[in-house]
Amino acid sequence: MTTKSLDLGCGLQPKNPFNTQEVYGIDVRDDAEAHIVKADLVIEPIPFPDDSFDYVTAHDFLEHVPRLIYLPQRRNAFVEVMNEIHRVLKPGGVFMSFTPAFPHGPAFRDPTHVNIITEETFPLYFDDKVRWASMYGFRGSFQILSQEWRGVHLMSLLRKTA
Repeated sequence: MTTKSLDLGCGLQPKNPFNTQEVYGIDVRDDAEAHIVKADLVIEPIPFPDDSFDYVTAHDFLEHVPRLIYLPQRRNAFVEVMNEIHRVLKPGGVFMSFTPAFPHGPAFRDPTHVNIITEETFPLYFDDKVRWASMYGFRGSFQILSQEWRGVHLMSLLRKTA
């Protein structure tokens, strides 16, 4: 069976940390030869069907997704991105987030970092137990497989559960 992964905010080349056979990327520009599709995930859905990927990865991406946007109306952009990740993952699929996180300076230093991730963001808001993000419109849930620090980056692995 062929495994597929999607790398969000992939830049010039989608990353493939799970060594899948098919690798796709999303960025603000497209490159069909590199399997990169153009989409601005702050305001657009992930342009793939439901249950498409075994893995979704986000390297140095989520910190650039605003928690709230107000035009044309108030929206919870970060929650919407998490809904989209959940939607395109196959049942049991894994999401990997790799982002500079609190309390480290790089989480705050870059003026384009508008979403500060902490060790509690995924376990309290997007997990399969507490699910606080459901009050903001999060429809799925993830089992937290692991979280570990790699320098200033927090690497989180989450499995789609519902």
